[in-house]
Amino acid sequence: MVVQRLRERFSALWKRDAGPPERWVVVDTETSGLDPQRDALLAVGAVAVDADGIRVADSFEVVLQHEAAGDAENVAIHGIGWGAQRAGTPLADAMPAFAAYVGAAPCVGFHASFDRTVLARAFAAAGAGAAPSRWLDVAELAAALHPDQHKRGERSLDDWLARYGIETASRHTAAGDALVT
Repeated sequence: MVVQRLRERFSALWKRDAGPPERWVVVDTETSGLDPQRDALLAVGAVAVDADGIRVADSFEVVLQHEAAGDAENVAIHGIGWGAQRAGTPLADAMPAFAAYVGAAPCVGFHASFDRTVLARAFAAAGAGAAPSRWLDVAELAAALHPDQHKRGERSLDDWLARYGIETASRHTAAGDALVT
């Protein structure tokens, strides 16, 4: 069932193209909470991937401007302090810059529906047109590749990083999570 959904998504991604995209963009967001319909977008991180691998030099990171920061518990998770939020980039500037960075590339994310929803809200609030619409969810791909692990409830990015022995010093940052994804 999961494999069939992935086939359908890959087919949909390539339907408009002559073949697989040459460049993919792995995206992660940091927000003020866990509700993608309500909580504020705080940061966007992205890194490009192509046939030659991860392109760190082809990356994007922005912290959004907010006058009132979230609670201290949330700040402790993502590390985007009140000063960084006050000094961040206005939404009206950040979303068009992100759209230009992504270009025609499909986006990749871990539990991508969260990032997709948060970004769609941010694009609408910024009056920046439509958010990227072609997405591949790596969490679904991981579940298809290792269904037993998925059935045991190991579904978080941390679970999959442990499975593949991927270490990172910058977990819970948008750019760091995009890179490890």
